[in-house]
Amino acid sequence: MRYAQGGGLTDAKRAARERIRLEAVGRFEGGAKNREIAAALRVSERSVERWRRQWRERGEEGVRSKGSPGRPRLSAAQIARLERELERGPLAHGWVDQRWTLARVKTLIGRLFHVSYTVEGTWRLLKRHGWSWQQPARRAIERDDGAVELWKKEVAAGKSTAAARGAWIVCEDEASQSLRPPRARSWGRIGQTPVVRVRGRGSGRVSMAGMVCFRPGDRSRLIYSFRVHRGRKGEPKGFTWQDYRDLIVRAHNQLKGPIVLIWDNLRTHLMPQMKNFIAANEEWLTVFHFPSYAPDLNPQESIWSLVKRTIGNLAAANLDQLAAAVKRSLKQTQYRPHLIDGCLAGTDLTLTS
Repeated sequence: MRYAQGGGLTDAKRAARERIRLEAVGRFEGGAKNREIAAALRVSERSVERWRRQWRERGEEGVRSKGSPGRPRLSAAQIARLERELERGPLAHGWVDQRWTLARVKTLIGRLFHVSYTVEGTWRLLKRHGWSWQQPARRAIERDDGAVELWKKEVAAGKSTAAARGAWIVCEDEASQSLRPPRARSWGRIGQTPVVRVRGRGSGRVSMAGMVCFRPGDRSRLIYSFRVHRGRKGEPKGFTWQDYRDLIVRAHNQLKGPIVLIWDNLRTHLMPQMKNFIAANEEWLTVFHFPSYAPDLNPQESIWSLVKRTIGNLAAANLDQLAAAVKRSLKQTQYRPHLIDGCLAGTDLTLTS
């Protein structure tokens, strides 16, 4: 089956090519040779030879362009169907990964509608209908989207409680960083990949626990705690339930108000001692839990992204230098409440129920 061609020439390019053909006719009549005409008009000799043959057979009318077969216009219904198929993902159409490339979209259009677009035409088609080249976000297969929607309704009740009590909404999360820094983009000579030399030996890491705090009418806050784990025998590798308890108490003292705390289902958060502490302070502390495998709902995750971006390619000599860089980044974020607000906006959550 012969497909119609998509993604044809623009009107300006088509008119320019028509002028070149007509100029070639004038040179034919003047007796110029094919090589001279090709050099003057900056086209191939084969094109000039073909035009001369057409001119001899049918005159000037034979040289004129017959026009492009045109770009097929998919109907609104076809565009809607194409978008539905694209949203199903490449796996549903036989590809082994989750990447939509222009070549794959071009192939899909041919399969669905028996229309062949060029790669450039496919790009223009997608751009016209609101599609762009993006880096996808990763989500765990185990994530339950239904549970996430139920959680949003539950948190709406928590926001109502916070509004009624004048409480702060506090989101908590943990992270860690070793001496091997995150990789960050850097300028380098073409063909020579920049190399950052880091320590490959040695144990230890910097553990961080942070809370972003929001209340309508107040400046957003960041409260954090971190510890350096040097790999010594008997040294705790992370935060204990007492550390989380102390962090919550410190947040309560600094915020000077009730707290609606939202955190994940970390084993330390669910220990009996922590549950007893929450029950003993229910007059100012209310706790909700994030659904499993849903880090995109926690604004504190974006704080960690900001921190690790600032220490990208950091070749720290030891843990003390790494800890100083992490602390400096967290301290700078504390004085930039608009960054903290942006982290909340990135979750699509609001402070009002």
